[in-house]
Amino acid sequence: MPRMWNGPRTEATNVRFSRTTGANSALINVMTAAAEKAGRSLVRGFGEIEKLQVSKKGPADFVSEADRRAEEIIYQELSKARPGYGFLMEERGVVEGVDTSNCWIVDPLDGTLNFLHGLPHFSISIALERDSTIFAGVIYEPISDQMFWAENGKGAYLNGRRVRVSARHDIEESVFATGIPFKGRDGHQPFLRQLEQVMAVSAGVRRFGSAALDLAYVAAGRYEGFWEQGLSPWDVAAGVIIVREAGGFVSDFKGRDPVIANGEIIAGNASLHDTLRKLINKAA
Repeated sequence: MPRMWNGPRTEATNVRFSRTTGANSALINVMTAAAEKAGRSLVRGFGEIEKLQVSKKGPADFVSEADRRAEEIIYQELSKARPGYGFLMEERGVVEGVDTSNCWIVDPLDGTLNFLHGLPHFSISIALERDSTIFAGVIYEPISDQMFWAENGKGAYLNGRRVRVSARHDIEESVFATGIPFKGRDGHQPFLRQLEQVMAVSAGVRRFGSAALDLAYVAAGRYEGFWEQGLSPWDVAAGVIIVREAGGFVSDFKGRDPVIANGEIIAGNASLHDTLRKLINKAA
């Protein structure tokens, strides 16, 4: 029998239509509509995990039929709504657009390993890069129907409700998220040193397996901070603007801005971002 997810829907379900009202910009409506359509496809696939055709991309890194199907849906929906925009997609790669100012950065399934193991924690991430700056971002968690989004200068939202980063400033009461390097990736020993530094002074560290959702949860105040390295642009692009529009700070390990390019990221609230950064650097 296929494994079906019948877990509870959150309160997000009760307010979902608020994100499609006139309060949202046309751009956000386009992005959320594409994410929702792809999300419905992923949920169907999640209920049929045992039937999926899975091919191996690399060590502990997989791509599923559901992943490719979700990416195709997003590609078609965004191309129809904004013809001419370029794409940077996890599976399809770079698609040049005639409009060289705008580029969609898309991860159709962030948390693929969770998905393939029947763990209901994965997301869709869509960002719009405009003139080399992330202008808008959407992160959708289809199982719980949580839509996080932000647009430059307009704040960050979860299903139509404004969200802000955590107000905690005491690291002993704070919870952080991270990503653990898996088989085939470098950096195991440096990561263990980083983990030791953060574990020693914080309330806890979590590793749930979706960098996009980790960033969305920082924006919503669920974590005080997040760090990881070895990431790709589609893992973090949407999360960067959502955290910043929620009042948080995002940088690489040295405090610089180009997190999209170098794959390092530290995100946190105003009180703890720099504290976390110093702990990570102390481990080095």
